[in-house]
Order: sequence, then structure tokens, then C-alpha cells
Amino acid sequence: MPVHDSHPTRNNNSHAFTEPSHGHHLADDLPLISAQLLQRRRALAWLGSTTAGSALLLAGCGGGGSDGSSLAGLTSTTASSSGTTTSSTSSSSGSTTTSTSSSSSCTALPGETAGPYPADGTNSSSGATSDVLTASGIVRSDIRSSFISTTTQAPGVLTTLTLTLVNTNSSCAPLAGYAIYLWHCDRDGNYSLYTAAAESYLRGVQVTDANGQVTFTTIFPGCYAGRWPHMHFEVFASLATATTGRNAVLTSQLAMPSAACSAVYPYATGYTTSVNNFAAVSLTTDNVFSDNTAAQIAAMTPAMTGSITAGYTATATIGIAR
Repeated sequence: MPVHDSHPTRNNNSHAFTEPSHGHHLADDLPLISAQLLQRRRALAWLGSTTAGSALLLAGCGGGGSDGSSLAGLTSTTASSSGTTTSSTSSSSGSTTTSTSSSSSCTALPGETAGPYPADGTNSSSGATSDVLTASGIVRSDIRSSFISTTTQAPGVLTTLTLTLVNTNSSCAPLAGYAIYLWHCDRDGNYSLYTAAAESYLRGVQVTDANGQVTFTTIFPGCYAGRWPHMHFEVFASLATATTGRNAVLTSQLAMPSAACSAVYPYATGYTTSVNNFAAVSLTTDNVFSDNTAAQIAAMTPAMTGSITAGYTATATIGIAR
């Protein structure tokens, strides 16, 4: 609403200024002054009634401060193209984010090399072929200890990894009854049955349950020269077929999250050699992960929470087309 006062006004038709019309005596001016005062009071009252609404409008546009603090306490909801809905509530003391993921979107993981140390019957080392998949005791959840010729437990930061196997050709439905073989290096970067030849730790097989899930208790792997920190795995259609890597329906790797590596290597006992090795490598220079898409890298990187003292909990979804 326009606010009128006693200042000169522009005549839009003549583009000239005109003075308000009034008499030449006090008696003539008093009624006009009273009317103008009443008009001003009404205008001020109107402005007061709209202050709150104007403030909210400014806040919604980022006004009231460059740090966005005026948005504290507001809740926003966004939906992604993959069907994930996230609600975030912000306040001056922190923020809480809750995510609900749809089961209709998942990424098929690419096949990757099993590397030189799979112990799955597909290669030999020093003239001998190791096939731990046929060894008694290989089916286990806790893979920290050796189980063939010694019972040595691999030292390192406790890590509990849950893998969920899904069918990318069937709305990401869980795949039950499949066998997953997981193996990785110890905190010094050595692999059992090869560079740690006397040991058989950090290797194990689990069968997926009705939810397509398996859980391994292990340690956080070290970083050796030339490779991004990782874990290897093979997927088999059943436990009965998990007798050699040549029967695998998928052979691939998991990339350890950068934030977790940065938290573990400089501060956890025994990971000293990993510090410089990790500083010298990146996902874009790694000879395994560098040719993957951003979506594949995201799927190959477990979500991980925890600490050195409490241990880490990690989850990842393995998508395969069946």
C-alpha cells in the first residue's frame, strides 16, 4: 500500500511536481493537518502488521545475515532421482539428518582383478597353489585369526563389515544363499598365505541370509605402496560352488573411505607405514579404481562410522545382474 505524506508528489501525466492544495489561514489548514496525521497513523499501523511476514520473506531469500543462521529451526525435505528422501533439521546447536533409501535403485559393481594374492586356486606363488576355499574352517564370520597352521590373530583396528547382495535386474531384490569370500591385507600391507606365508588370517566365507546380507568381523586394512586401501571379494552362486575363484559370478574390490584412512593411519598403533603410502596415492591414480564411474566408486566405498578405540562399523551394497 502506498504511503502518502505532505511532500510534493509527481504528476505522472505532466511529469511535473504539484503542491498539495490547501488554504492560506490556520483555520483552513487545521482540518488538512488532522487528516494527514490520521493517514500517517494508519500507514504506520499497516507497516507494523506486516513486519513479521516481511521478516520471514527475507529469511527465505537468505536475508538477515550472510551465514544463513536465520534459517535455524526450519525443516526441509528433498527427494533424489534414486528415490531417496532426506529430511534435515537445522539449529544453532547442530543438525540432524535422517535418510530413507528406496530399494528400487542400486549400482552393479564392476569386475576387478583378484590381484596376486587371492588364495582361491587361480594362481600360484613360489611354485605352490593355495586354495583356501576348500580348507576346513573357511566359512566363518570373524576372520581376524589364522585357522590352518596357526591361530595368530591379526592386530589392527576392529572393523565390522556388513555386505548386502542385491539383484540389479530385479528392483534390487536381496539375493539369499550366495557365498561371499572376503580377503585383504593386514595392517603392515601383507597378505596371509603369501607375504605372510605362515598365516591364514583375514580370509573367510559367509553365506547371504534372507536379506542378502553377510557380516564379517575383521580389522582395518593397511595401505601398501601403489594401491588405494582396499578389500577384495568374490561372489559365488552358492556355497557348493565356492571351491575356486573360477566359479565366481563377480570378483571385485571395496575402496576404504578416505576419511577413515585419515583417521586410522596417523593415530592407530601399527599403521605407521601406511601414512606415507596413503599420502602418495589417490582414487584417480589407483590402477584398479581409476577407470570407474563416480556412481561405481560410491557403491564400492563402504559407509563407515566409529573410531579407533570403539572400532568401525561399515556397510556396502553389492549389486549384481542375475
